[in-house]
Amino acid sequence: MRRTPALIVGGGPAGAVAALLLARAGAPHLLVERSAETGDALCGGFLSWRTLEALDRLGIRRDALNRDEIRRLRLFAGSHLAEAWLPRPALAVSRRRLDTLLLGHAVAAGAAVERGVAVRALEGDCVRLADDSEITPDALFLATGKHDLRGLARGAERSDDPTLGLRVRLGPSEALDRMVGDTIELHLFDRGYAGIARQEDGAVNLCMAVHRSRLTAAGSPDQLLAALALESPQLGERLAGRAGSASIDAVANVPYGWRMQNGTTGLFRLGDQAACIPSLAGEGMGIAIESGARAAAEYLRHGPSGAITYQQRLARDLTTPFAIASRIRAAAERPAWANALTVAVRLAPGIAGIAARLTRISHKPLDA
Repeated sequence: MRRTPALIVGGGPAGAVAALLLARAGAPHLLVERSAETGDALCGGFLSWRTLEALDRLGIRRDALNRDEIRRLRLFAGSHLAEAWLPRPALAVSRRRLDTLLLGHAVAAGAAVERGVAVRALEGDCVRLADDSEITPDALFLATGKHDLRGLARGAERSDDPTLGLRVRLGPSEALDRMVGDTIELHLFDRGYAGIARQEDGAVNLCMAVHRSRLTAAGSPDQLLAALALESPQLGERLAGRAGSASIDAVANVPYGWRMQNGTTGLFRLGDQAACIPSLAGEGMGIAIESGARAAAEYLRHGPSGAITYQQRLARDLTTPFAIASRIRAAAERPAWANALTVAVRLAPGIAGIAARLTRISHKPLDA
């Protein structure tokens, strides 16, 4: 059995930021990541202007992520279309690029990282690995994204019709460049929505949240995409850029709207393990990065006992973003409300900017 003062489980943005800041402070720790090489996790990949500022403070420059900015929101619902300017330029980036940069910065700062190490469960005070070995930490930073760790599962979505995440990559192609351009697109449909943005390699990332009943009615993910292409010609034009061999990635039962309200000594929940905002808000990556920074700061100040204050403050600061994002999501998944929402944005584009600002988490200075 091994011991470590701080164990970070997961090498995505949240875990990498925590490791980076602990390494810079000279605090002993260990980060374990199940993948031997960085993959492209299922994620919308949207980085708001506030998240880009937070990354810049960590040493990640925006031109290393994607040189093409996103300046506009484009909203589709039925036959309705609306466009609005974002408050400030944003970016879309693949998780492969972002995770590589963040983990690389952490290692360069002296972070202790072991890859190809899968964690099976939390058993008492011990973390059991897939090879049946154990690590006992004084503080556990849980950064496993949408995948729960046995013994520390999140609350399930309170619904008889849970939400699934689907992702497919399109292109790259000149036709998609012309259609998507410098926008983040939201396509709203019955019991779901799709976000579309162009990433750093020119390919277009289509990430979808859809209720199980809609997928079940279609029969399969491929059949669902075919049905949506017929239902929404604009979405169909974009889906035409999908290569025949392009796989559809999926994750089940995403608990959108869930937050961990209360903390436990020694357990720092990060990213989607702390709070899972509806994906149409485009703030999942911002929350992951901010949670990693806040958790590291509280641990450096107060040790394992800092987890309680950290978790409570994070939940409190997410109250308004979650409330607004959840209301928008409720409207987006009902055709009549989605049509009305799109018309409202077309008539008063400033509404979109207000909603974009109110669904951001505030980023604390690194030395706060």
